Amino acid sequence: MKQDIKSMTREEIAQCLRDMGEPAFRAGQVFSWLHRGVRSFDEMTNISKALRERLTETFELYAPQVARKQVSAKDGTIKYLWRLSDGHCVESVLMRYHHGNTVCISSEVGCAMGCAFCASTKGGLVRRLRPSEMLDQVLFTQIDSGVPVSNIVLMGIGEPLDNYEAVRKFLTLVNCPEGMNIGMRHISLSTCGKVDGIDRLAEENLQLTLSISLHAPDDAVRTSIMPINRRYDVEELIKACRRYYEKTGRRISFEYAMIDGVNDTPQMAALLIRRLKGLPSHVNLIPLNRIEESPLKPSTRQAVMAFQKALEDAGITATVRRTLGSDIDASCGQLRKKYEKTNGTNS
Repeated sequence: MKQDIKSMTREEIAQCLRDMGEPAFRAGQVFSWLHRGVRSFDEMTNISKALRERLTETFELYAPQVARKQVSAKDGTIKYLWRLSDGHCVESVLMRYHHGNTVCISSEVGCAMGCAFCASTKGGLVRRLRPSEMLDQVLFTQIDSGVPVSNIVLMGIGEPLDNYEAVRKFLTLVNCPEGMNIGMRHISLSTCGKVDGIDRLAEENLQLTLSISLHAPDDAVRTSIMPINRRYDVEELIKACRRYYEKTGRRISFEYAMIDGVNDTPQMAALLIRRLKGLPSHVNLIPLNRIEESPLKPSTRQAVMAFQKALEDAGITATVRRTLGSDIDASCGQLRKKYEKTNGTNS
C-alpha cells in the first residue's frame, strides 16, 4: 500500500529518502513541491526522472477536485465543495476580512456530534480526514482563488478534537516555515466541548485560539441541542477552559448561536455571565442559519442586541458575527447536503 507523502513532515520525508539511498537535501525539494500544490511527482522538475518514478511507485499523491464552487455576489466569500480521492466530499469557505483572508476547513467527512442546529451532522460521521486532506483545503483554496490565505479556522464539517492526531499533524505541516508558514496565532480550532481533547491540547501549548461551541450556559438547554453535554456538562467544560487559559495564557472564544426562545433570554445571558466570571473570554454571537430539517429559528435582531448589551455591561467582550456568504449556503454542511441530494450520493 502506498504511503501518503503529503501527510509527512519534512523530517519523515527525509528519512524515507535516506532509506531509498537519496541525499538529505532532496527532502527539502520534495517537501517544497508538495506545499506548492503539485498534482503529480512529474511536476517536480528539479528532481531526476528516475527518482520521480520511484516516488510514484512508493507514495500516493492526490489533489482534491472542485465538485462545486459558489462565489457570493455580496461579499466575495467563496464556498468550495472538494471531492476527495475516495469520492467523498468536504467543504471549505474562503472569507475576506480587513485583517486578512481566512479559510474555514473541515476535519472530517460528516460528524458524529449530533448538534441540532448543524447541517454537517445530519448524515453522521463517514470518516476522518488525513492531515494532507486538511492541508489541501488550505492550499488549493489559495491556488484556485488566487487569494493569499493568512488565517485558518477549523470550524467546518467535523469535530477537530475527535480527529486529534491527524489535526495535530496538520497543524505542524501548515505551520512549517518551509511550507505555508501560517503561524499558530493565526489559527483557531473550534470544539463542541470534548474536555479530554481540550486538556490534551492545553498541554501542547500551541498558542492557537481555542474556540468553544457553547450555545447555552444551562445543562438542560445545552443537552437538548448538543448531545456532547451528556458526557461533559457545562461546569466541567468551563473548568477545562479555565485550565486551558492557565496553561497557555490564551483568551478563550465562545461561539453562541442565537436561537429564538431557546438560549436568547435575559435569564440565559445572566447565567452565561456567571459561568464566565473571571475567565478572559470573547463571546461570538452568531445569527442562526436556518436548516430545512430543523424547527429551530434564529433570534430576532432585538434579542441579539439585548443579549450582547447584557454581556458587555458585565465586562465580557461580545460581538455579533458578520454574516458572510448568506447567498451561497456558506454555513457548514449545507452545500454538501445539496450536492448529495442532486447526485444521489451519501458522502
